Amino acid sequence: MTDEQVRCHWPGEDPLYVAYHDLEWGVPEYDDQALYEKLVLDGFQAGLSWITILRKRENFRRAFDNFDPEKIARYGKRETNRLLKDEGIIRSRAKIEAAIKGARLWLNIQEKEPGGFSHLIWKHVGGRPRVNHYKSPMQVPAKTSMSEGLAKELKQRGFNFCGPVIVYAFAQAVGMVNDHVMSCHRHAACEKLAAQPRPR
Repeated sequence: MTDEQVRCHWPGEDPLYVAYHDLEWGVPEYDDQALYEKLVLDGFQAGLSWITILRKRENFRRAFDNFDPEKIARYGKRETNRLLKDEGIIRSRAKIEAAIKGARLWLNIQEKEPGGFSHLIWKHVGGRPRVNHYKSPMQVPAKTSMSEGLAKELKQRGFNFCGPVIVYAFAQAVGMVNDHVMSCHRHAACEKLAAQPRPR
């Protein structure tokens, strides 16, 4: 049976990529820990394709204690060396150390700032998803003034691998912006999700 649904072009016909596009990409995410995970994975993507990371995501979750920042923040040399030997993930010392540092920064934000990490992220779009209406994938930007502002704040706070292009890809993934093209069946679905009240 042929799948007749129209969708964005970028997943191609890869079943894993199609499922990610149809079920996750553009869905508003407000959970602090889930946002940390996605930011870390986007950092690991730097210089690589997202499908490479997606295929390794379960390996990353296993290797990084299911992205529990409280556990990751306590990682030392032993855990870093373990991760550098793990063939199931991207074995970049700089990216691994950035994930560990990011966990410590995340804990500090959770402890000291009202609204925690989620508020820090979502305030850059006024707390609500921005619904774009692009007709062609050529219209979708690689970065915006919003992602430049968020990237600047993250860098000032000490996060690494969070330039404006990576941050915009992150914003698309977590539904801060709805960048499904208008013809894609997920555009309207994500627009409806954007209109729902934000979970408390």
